[in-house]
Amino acid sequence: MDFATARRKMVDNQVRPNEVTDLRLVAAMLEIPRERFVPAERAATAYMDGNVALDDAGRVLLEPMVVGRLIQTADVKDTDHVLDVACGTGYSSAILSRLAGSVVALEEDPNLADRAARNLKELGVANAKIVSGPLDAGWPVEAPYDLVLVNGAVDYVPESLLAQLKEGGRLLAIVGGAPVGEAMLYRNAAGDVSSRPVFDATAPVLPGFAKPKSFVF
Repeated sequence: MDFATARRKMVDNQVRPNEVTDLRLVAAMLEIPRERFVPAERAATAYMDGNVALDDAGRVLLEPMVVGRLIQTADVKDTDHVLDVACGTGYSSAILSRLAGSVVALEEDPNLADRAARNLKELGVANAKIVSGPLDAGWPVEAPYDLVLVNGAVDYVPESLLAQLKEGGRLLAIVGGAPVGEAMLYRNAAGDVSSRPVFDATAPVLPGFAKPKSFVF
């Protein structure tokens, strides 16, 4: 398979038509080999218009359009300190590393974390590092962050993540699981967090972010 051609078609047919116009972001998505971030047997599906399964536990690599729109909405500056929650195999972290000053990539699954660390090393990414821990706890030891990106759906955004935002900091997440959730932008202003919907998106709910089931008598 000609992955370079597939990458360009992904950008031209999926990313740019969905309002992703940031030239730095487009350049990163054209350069980073997405096929490296999925299981080898699924490499041919890396550029399809949809989520790609990373394992048998329900974790996915978000579809290209969703990754692009989430990161563009975040308005990443080259001085930003970013927390990439549920980084999976590191694709979003690799993109963010091209745009931000530093990236902390959080993953709780040890197999995915190992693959992410290997991928970033092979691509020569020097300003992103993999850390391991519960996704919903964030990574407070290196807080506060200009941006927190959550790679997947959540039933709710925990205060533990919102509390790690700097003044003016942003958090992006898909709120609500299948069949349709909404990508939401949260912003911290003097300790008061506001939110607004950005676009419709679908992804599996991440571990630790599901609402507890109500007890029924």
